[in-house]
Amino acid sequence: MEKMLLSLFLIGSLLQISLVAQQNAARVSSVLIKAGRLVDVRAGRVLQNQGILIENDRILRVGPLAEIERQASPATRVVDLSHATVMPGLVDCHVHILLQGDVTSADYDEQLLRESIPYRAIRATVSVRNALMNGFTAMRDLGTEGAMYADVDVKNAIARGVIPGPRMFVSTRAFSGTGMYPLLGYSWELTMPEGVQIVDGVENIRRAVREEVKYGADWIKFYADRRYYMKAGVLHSWVNFTDEEMKAFVEEAHRLGHRVASHAMGREGIDAALRAGVDSIEHGYGLDEELIDRMVRQGTYWCPTIYTGVYVAEGRAREGRPIYMTMRDMEAKIFGVAVRKGVKVAFGTDAGAFPWTENAAKEFAFMVRYGMTPMQAIQSATITASELLDATDDMGAIEAGKFADIVAVANDPTQDITELERVRFVMKGGQVFRDELSH
Repeated sequence: MEKMLLSLFLIGSLLQISLVAQQNAARVSSVLIKAGRLVDVRAGRVLQNQGILIENDRILRVGPLAEIERQASPATRVVDLSHATVMPGLVDCHVHILLQGDVTSADYDEQLLRESIPYRAIRATVSVRNALMNGFTAMRDLGTEGAMYADVDVKNAIARGVIPGPRMFVSTRAFSGTGMYPLLGYSWELTMPEGVQIVDGVENIRRAVREEVKYGADWIKFYADRRYYMKAGVLHSWVNFTDEEMKAFVEEAHRLGHRVASHAMGREGIDAALRAGVDSIEHGYGLDEELIDRMVRQGTYWCPTIYTGVYVAEGRAREGRPIYMTMRDMEAKIFGVAVRKGVKVAFGTDAGAFPWTENAAKEFAFMVRYGMTPMQAIQSATITASELLDATDDMGAIEAGKFADIVAVANDPTQDITELERVRFVMKGGQVFRDELSH
């Protein structure tokens, strides 16, 4: 009887040890990607027949395929992309996941007046999934447009594996001054929702920045200007804040370890934002050579959001705002100048101002048409974007130690940039979300 009990005990112990070993093995997931072509964004070249060894959610090694194959274990799962072009996951540095199209003022008002924040957050879960399937493994959201801190909730849901989506860097509510941002034009007897957090005065601004950081903002974003108009061939604007107020945004955010983005379209708005020391200029249609030179000296990034300007221009012109057609055309001319002078251009589309059913990768073709090489356009959405987001240790290139955020297309995007509108393989953190390419 004692021998039988001892045998049962030993069998149970062995089964328990085996189960623990299986669980530990499951935690260590090893993948080898065979890359026929690999875009080396740091060197600006395309390498042939490369191997990428992945362990769990990060890249372990990258190099010639034969060399990497020798370092893989027999249990390593192979993803054969030997007939494809492999590159880092794409990053969109200017989106609004809580918006679903903003071509006219009526589109915007409809969402803030008729859609609850929970409903908008539900729609955002579909938006982030669409973005991920299109190859965007990280995004910076620059304002919830009246949806409070729902971007933090979506970010957390993605990070915890509740829903699929890109890595999110969020700014929550964004800031503007009293009477300077929609909803506007309604009866003074009504208290209307605000598309941003309204704040006036230096001390109120410092407190508001702290509040947004408290609720989960990664970035601080403010609207530097409004009321765009042309005079003597220059795009002018009304500035929303005093210099002291703008500097308060930047100083308080930087003191807390956060960066600052500024919506700035006209010359006055861009000029004021640069004086305040912002980290990125958003849109920047009114840039000229003098402002460009200042951006280069200060190391300020530019998110040009070309595609949204093209997409919304005609709709806004029809409702009586033809200036958007002019701004679209001005950006087409100044973009190449900024590239030649060395402005740090980070890929950003303003997705959400156009519907999420549109593929934000259409921005790439305009960047190339306006003066970038295909490789420069790719770098803007990978290595440059990661620098803007202060995330170079984790993403931006296919290198050892970084997250295994990897996409692939059938052909070579350095020869035809529109290939990036046809991403057919998406891996984020070592997990495959889309695969129409591997053998």
